[in-house]
Amino acid sequence: MSEFSRLSLNTMTTKTLTLRQAVQACAAAGLPAIGVWRDRVAEAGLDAADKLIRDHGLRVSSLCRGGFLTGVADGAAALDDNRRAIDEAATLGAPELVMVVGGVVDRDLPGARARVADRLAELVPYAAARDVRLALEPLHPMFCADRAVISTLRQALDLAAPYPAATVGVVVDTFHVWWDPDLAEQVAEAGAQGRISSYQVCDWLVPMAADPLLSRGMMGDGVIDFGAVTALVDAAGYRGDIEVEIFNEAVWATDGAMVINTMKQRYRDLVLPALS
Repeated sequence: MSEFSRLSLNTMTTKTLTLRQAVQACAAAGLPAIGVWRDRVAEAGLDAADKLIRDHGLRVSSLCRGGFLTGVADGAAALDDNRRAIDEAATLGAPELVMVVGGVVDRDLPGARARVADRLAELVPYAAARDVRLALEPLHPMFCADRAVISTLRQALDLAAPYPAATVGVVVDTFHVWWDPDLAEQVAEAGAQGRISSYQVCDWLVPMAADPLLSRGMMGDGVIDFGAVTALVDAAGYRGDIEVEIFNEAVWATDGAMVINTMKQRYRDLVLPALS
């Protein structure tokens, strides 16, 4: 088995590449999987994207993203868009649809969280019927206002609790959870429940970029201890793909093949040793 048998390129890491270019680069680098964003799928066309990925022998580790369920006036539209995302995931054979649930509306944080729960309840049967798991992604608290009113794995697990683990899971993204003092306990609990849907890795850069969203870095360029976090996820029983998802203008400006080569080296050096 290749040392890269679980490594997946998230298309956001090579944002300037088209889906075809990203798929070809993955195949050329010997990677087995790709995590795709919906914008890249839309550019290629859903059926063409599915054929392209399959023709290159890749599997889809996840589809990014669904969610943004906190709006007051646009609830029906949000649900319709999420149903389309679920259909896209099913067509692509993506086992997980990553859900970024949405931020605060009208300064009403409890109301936003309640709307997420209510709308998740409407989406779960639709996703279950299509064999797609909704993967709730907690984001760092600095994104609570505009992107995700779920900030910790504990909150994500509580939201998932009413549903079977095969239908609703959680994402462990190092950028978003590395700081949590309860991380070891919550990763273990997520594993015990069989709810770890996806493990995404990238680093937390210091100093941060002016736009915090773009402060993700290549593993080893920041402060995160990937051996420690990976060991937690591994001990929790996760055996799925490991996606590298980076939002960073300098990385985006770098040749895609070079980015993937660096990604492979850092994964081998910093992540792989902690895997059983």
